[in-house]
Formats: sequence, structure tokens, C-alpha cells
Amino acid sequence: MIEVKNLSYQAGTKKILDGASFNLVSGEMMAVIGANGAGKSTLLKLLCREIEATSGSIKFNGKDIASYSVHDMAMLRAVLTQHNTVSVMFTVKELVMMGRYPHFENRPSAHDVEVVDKAMEETGITHLSSRDYNTLSGGEQQRVQLARVIAQIYDRPNAFLFLDEPTNGLDLLYQQQILQLARNMANRGYIVISILHDINFASQYADQILMLKNGKTVALGAPLRVINCENIHEAFSIKVKLMECEEFKCPLVIPSGLLV
Repeated sequence: MIEVKNLSYQAGTKKILDGASFNLVSGEMMAVIGANGAGKSTLLKLLCREIEATSGSIKFNGKDIASYSVHDMAMLRAVLTQHNTVSVMFTVKELVMMGRYPHFENRPSAHDVEVVDKAMEETGITHLSSRDYNTLSGGEQQRVQLARVIAQIYDRPNAFLFLDEPTNGLDLLYQQQILQLARNMANRGYIVISILHDINFASQYADQILMLKNGKTVALGAPLRVINCENIHEAFSIKVKLMECEEFKCPLVIPSGLLV
């Protein structure tokens, strides 16, 4: 379980995140959406313990986040960041194995190798295992990075997966593949938190949506509750139309023009 209460972060005199609160339980996926500068990445950095909150609290499985050692955090949560530059030549399998580094000291065990193989199979990159990572397309590289973070927590029930704009720069096919893989992780019992820019993707894949503007919560809850014209106006300063679609949990969002 993740419990976030009145979480705030201030840089100088500017409050970048202001009083965010939410609870997530095993099997839930939450999408964090909002315009640029809304506080999305700051929230994720706080959850990853990259920065320390000005006020408020974060609890993982009932324990304050500060009480976990670095090693325990590595075993509990995996993070897919926006930019994953690899300057040295690694094969795909070597890079995915990096996700298992917290689990062994010198050499990976047979179990570690098995986990890596399963993570590659689930992300559809087994056929790329011997390829140089830097020769892959952007979409293929993103799937390799996702396989790496999945391998990190593959055998850790109730662990957390954090994704920072995982579909950024990808074409439509790869966007759908990455988000379906994230959804599959939630279906297996993991808690998944993903920053997304596409409102329709957030509605399609997430159980909950946190909508932010200037660090403050505009709305929080199930897609059907959060996604409406008023909330989108408030968060994105844009007019939209909503179109009913039987295949989705809430109406599709169609931009109709900037607010005057």
C-alpha cells in the first residue's frame, strides 16, 4: 500500500507541490496528468526518495519512506525514467540483467537469469537479447528499459513500479504496448504510478487519475469521476468535447480549441 498525505515540496519561495494526498493498494494503477509545470515529476521524485518533502508524509506498506534503507528501496520499487542514455556498448540481455543487481553481489544466480528471461519474454524483446542496445529503435529501447525495471521487482509481491512519461517520443503502437505492459503489472498485484500526457491513455489504462495544476490537486479518483470538461478546463486551459465510447471506462476527450 502507498499512503501519501498532505505532501508538499517547496524550492525557495515557490511551492512546486502543494498538499497532495492519495492512497493506492495492491493491483491499482494511477495516472498522474497535468500541464507542464504541474508538479508531476516532482511528485515522482518524492516517491522515489530522490528529493525530500518540505512537509507531509509518504508511507510504503505502513512504514515511513525515510525508514527504508537504500537496498530495501531498491528491492521495493523500480523506476523507469524519461531519459536512459547508454554510452557503453551493452547487449540487451546485459542491460536487463542490471535490474537484478540489488539481488546479487558477484554473479547472478540461476533464478536471476530466469527472471531476466521472463521479463524479456513478457516485454517481447527475447529476439533482441544479443543485440547492441544502441542499435535499437526508440520504441525497442524503451521496452528494454521496461524489462530492466520489471526484472528488478519481478519476484517481489506488492512492489511498486513508477513510470515517468513512459510513452514520450514513441509512436502509437509502442505507446499502447508500453501501457499494456504497465497495466499487466498492476493486474498481477503491483502498484503502478505513471506520469502521462495523453488523457485518453490515462482513462483507458488507469484505475485512478490524479490531475494536478500548479502543484495542487484539481481532481482525484476513477476516470469516470475525474475526466470532465470542467476539470480539463481547469488543469489544461483548453476547451474539449467528450465523446461516448462503449469500449472505454469514460468518454473520449477531443480538444476543441484554446480558451480565450
